[in-house]
Amino acid sequence: MELQWPLILFTTLTAWGCGVLGAACALALKGAGKKSQQLLAIMSCVLLAVAGIAVFFHLQHWERIFNGFGHVTSGITQELIAIVAFVAVAVAYFVMARKSDDGGTLPKGMAWVAIAISVILAAVCAHSYMMPARPAWDSVLEVLSIVGAACLLGPATCAVVLAAKGEETGGCGLPAVAGSAIGAACTAAYALFIQLSAGAFTEVGCYFDPTHPTKAVADAAATVGDQAPLLWLGAVIVGAIVPLACCAMARKKGDAASWKLFGGAAVVAALIGAACRRVAFYNVALTVLMFY
Repeated sequence: MELQWPLILFTTLTAWGCGVLGAACALALKGAGKKSQQLLAIMSCVLLAVAGIAVFFHLQHWERIFNGFGHVTSGITQELIAIVAFVAVAVAYFVMARKSDDGGTLPKGMAWVAIAISVILAAVCAHSYMMPARPAWDSVLEVLSIVGAACLLGPATCAVVLAAKGEETGGCGLPAVAGSAIGAACTAAYALFIQLSAGAFTEVGCYFDPTHPTKAVADAAATVGDQAPLLWLGAVIVGAIVPLACCAMARKKGDAASWKLFGGAAVVAALIGAACRRVAFYNVALTVLMFY
């Protein structure tokens, strides 16, 4: 399948926005990052807005997008519902933080609601791509890969923001390392699933183009095998292991300068890894409709 860069940006930025709000809530539960809570809520909405703009470039006739909202089982309808709910919660989160005495204390109930909607939006965004006709996409591990991207990006971003604003970064260590570990596990699991997905076609004969009778329309094993560098070097090593190592290093040192340096490196590496994973994702978009 041709690479769909608008959708790659959409899924990556949506995961990033969900991760930022979710990580901000984790800090709020610990009473940390009070000076940054309002900024982090705004940042999550800005990332989601940019993601929304990006997705319109996927459409030749963007005005027809509204035709897709005709049924609640439609993936695009579910995404819209989740996005509206996310924005509503993020705005309420911002208002509560702003009205608090110190500008950053939030009710724990609100924090848990925001964490929940962050996970839900990331999962719904990923679930839209699950379809039986594409074996490499049809797995809960694909959903977890987007949730994992949020876990990789969010806590590290929050740590960088807190460090830049001169706040105490001690509360960032555990969320950042734990989030990176979860994200790394999800990324590696889905990379392995993609590598094994070629086996889904082993019992099916291939359709051949009559004008090229000796050449199959698609070679599943070769197509999947070609993604190994993107998956293991780009997505897993750069996009998962490097952020985990950076967050662990920053937590060990514990000072703001370390979080700025290593936290920033973790965010950049996680973004590169997310892009590599989604590029491989589209490259292995083989459909069973190509095989008889």
